[in-house]
Formats: sequence, structure tokens, C-alpha cells
Amino acid sequence: MASRMMFVNLPVSDLDRSKAFFGKLGFSFNPRFTDEKAACMVVSDVGYVMLIHERFYRTFTKRELCDTTRQNEGLVALSCESRGEVDGLVRTALEAGGQQAMEPIDHGFMYERSFYDPDGHHWAVLWMDPKAAQGQHGGA
Repeated sequence: MASRMMFVNLPVSDLDRSKAFFGKLGFSFNPRFTDEKAACMVVSDVGYVMLIHERFYRTFTKRELCDTTRQNEGLVALSCESRGEVDGLVRTALEAGGQQAMEPIDHGFMYERSFYDPDGHHWAVLWMDPKAAQGQHGGA
């Protein structure tokens, strides 16, 4: 199967605030798919997050939007190249206005930290030893 592109769509209450927050984390936005209603955040050459203003997001669903201060709509996970990158990205997220979600999880071969963005979306940031990712790890 060919590589699939992936677009995660998240409702946001203040698009400019969300763009500023994720910009501080080092993400860029594709200007071809960014306007006053939505912003296309580039995660990789095949992965994107569409930050969509709540008013516009409601046109894509018949369901009520989740109150992320009380409910979890999902968990978006991002990989990093090192434990240090995990710590740095989460530290920057917290300094930029995010909130810590869970305590760090360290399995030795895998390290994870998490935060809530300003709209309450839950993000996990993780590093996994490349040998473990390839199935060469002897166990946890």
C-alpha cells in the first residue's frame, strides 16, 4: 500500500492563538490551506493537523463539540528523535500556555510526556528506541 497522508482535524476557539502556540513549538503552516477559518499545520510531509475555528468546524459534524475541560476527545501523539527533544517540546508547550496532562512515562526503550494545548486537546510526545520500534528489543 502506498503511503497515506493523514489530516487530524481539531476545533479551536481562537485560531490566531492556536497558530501562535504551535508556531512556538516549531510547526509551520501551509499558506495554501490556511485562512481565517482554518490553518493547516505541517507535522511532516504526510501528516497535518487542521486547526479549524469552532464555527467552521460545526459545519463538518452533526454532533455536539466536546468540552475539553471535562472530556477527552482523543489523544494526538507525535514522535521525536530523542528523549531530549521530548522534554524540550513539552517544556516549550508549557511555557507557551499549555498545561501538563500526565506524569512522564519512562519504559527505558520508550519515553513519553504529554500536555493539553490552549483548547484542551491532549497531545502525547514520545521517543522510542529505534531497535525497539523494529522489534529488536528484548522486552519491557
